[in-house]
Amino acid sequence: MKKIINRKVFFTIFTAVTVSGFITICTLAQTVRHNKIQTKFAANVPEIVQPECIVREYNGKIGVFRGTGDKPYKVIDYDVSLLSDYDREELTDGIVMESEEELRKFIEDMST
Repeated sequence: MKKIINRKVFFTIFTAVTVSGFITICTLAQTVRHNKIQTKFAANVPEIVQPECIVREYNGKIGVFRGTGDKPYKVIDYDVSLLSDYDREELTDGIVMESEEELRKFIEDMST
């Protein structure tokens, strides 16, 4: 009788360990799969490039803004009213400059 009980206990514990191992292996496999997918998508997402600066009209002149501030870090002494309607509209909306080189060319164009 004792042998039968010991056998039942052994097979119950053996079954529990087997099922637990199976669940653990499946969970680890899903985690690895999830990490691979995350890595693949992270590599395909392009970086969001922050603009170097934004040029827009400021008190009748041309202001160069960095970040989200309300005050320009540079004011170009050029009367906006002398510009064409299209250029004034562009300055009202704000012109994004991606680099210092692009900003320099813009300033040169305004001064000529």
